[in-house]
Amino acid sequence: MFRSSLLYLGIFTVFISIFSLLNILFCYYFDSLLNVKVYFFSLLISLTLSIILIYFNKQYFREKVFFFEKIILVIIGFFYLPFLIAVPYYFSIYDIGFVNSYFEAISGFTSTGFTIFDNTKKIEEPLLIWRSVSQWLGGLYFLFSLFLLTESSKIKNVYSNLESTNFLEIKKQYTKVFIIYFFLTALIFVLLSFSGIRLFEGLNLSMTIISAGGFIPSNSLNEIIRLESQTLVFSFCMLISFFNLYLIYNIFSGKRFLDNNLQDLYLLILLSIVLVFSYVFFNKEYEFISILFATISSLSNIGIGLNNDFSNLSILFLILVIIGGSTFSTSSGLKFIKLYTLTKFSLNEIYSIVKPLHVSSNTLFLSKSKIRDIEINNYFLIIIFFIFCLFVLSAILSFEDITFKNLISLSILTLTNTVNSVNYNLSDFSFIDLNIFSKYSLIIFMIIGRVELLSFLILIKKLFTK
Repeated sequence: MFRSSLLYLGIFTVFISIFSLLNILFCYYFDSLLNVKVYFFSLLISLTLSIILIYFNKQYFREKVFFFEKIILVIIGFFYLPFLIAVPYYFSIYDIGFVNSYFEAISGFTSTGFTIFDNTKKIEEPLLIWRSVSQWLGGLYFLFSLFLLTESSKIKNVYSNLESTNFLEIKKQYTKVFIIYFFLTALIFVLLSFSGIRLFEGLNLSMTIISAGGFIPSNSLNEIIRLESQTLVFSFCMLISFFNLYLIYNIFSGKRFLDNNLQDLYLLILLSIVLVFSYVFFNKEYEFISILFATISSLSNIGIGLNNDFSNLSILFLILVIIGGSTFSTSSGLKFIKLYTLTKFSLNEIYSIVKPLHVSSNTLFLSKSKIRDIEINNYFLIIIFFIFCLFVLSAILSFEDITFKNLISLSILTLTNTVNSVNYNLSDFSFIDLNIFSKYSLIIFMIIGRVELLSFLILIKKLFTK
């Protein structure tokens, strides 16, 4: 049943082999040969596994993949691929244990950005690139997984039947996603380079931004971004991962632009309202460019921040983190469209009780599409599941020496795959000091936050109905 899924994982294992080879070249380029053997080891393991998975399962390339199998495939990938990514951490000269190595790999692959390294400056350049690569691969895997699991009608229109597809049928769409993802990464890198950011730092940050990750090649972003112009360019680059991956493509194609990017329009309106609100009430305390940076960073679920004390706005930024980015992007979170749809549906229901004869509109703003009952049920379940996960993770972390405020903030950031930073008054939080059980719990919930929450509910339902 799962042979075609093994083929899919084998293809992604090839990516790890390619980047292992590139990191070997980086070791020689940076004259950092103390760790070069770990990348040879990583190359050997990943290449061997990829050959085995692809060769023995290539005949299943045209085999149908059913929805239940898709869920299992995506979840296994989020556990399996970080194991390979953790190899250079575990065998490096930094004496990192298995749990910490796997934690760092999962944090990168889920584009969360939690790190067990207290001083990034002590890490050699090839390993910094490896951290950034783990985010880039995780973002690409997440986008590919959306084609298999998402409930978004925007992506459902790509296929005539999402219940059963084979990888040959979606090969063309995967290729298009990869090209766009790679192009946008290159675009961000060029923009950062032209702003005056060093090439090495720009390379790392471009992979961080496009994947909505949180790793940076320094202890503080202020050590990299020193000019207001660089802050503005960086803010603009974060919008690329904040909006729909196909946004730039749709702008140039011009086909049904409003229908394909309606959620992006909602997010743009939300961003404008938040910026106006923050500027009107907090312009005396903070510079507008700082608020702009922190707002976009939170909405895009990247989370990285400059050295600004946002104690008065940390709750607002956490709310923006929960809302998250658009459906077909590398952002996570509950997604604004879900909350907006539920709010409109609830208000219509209340209004129908107050005035039974009044006919309320069940369409979204600037859209002709009607709100379907199945979407309402799905969105409601997602929010309930998010609250449940938030409660469970908070209960687990409560055994650590963490204040209640930081406890809730860290749980929210974990489930929305957003890095801890000054935006949420958590920049000094140390993950290396957590006990093993807490680290494993964060690993599980980082994966839960990255995968569409509804897929876990469907999986549970399938298991109990068989």
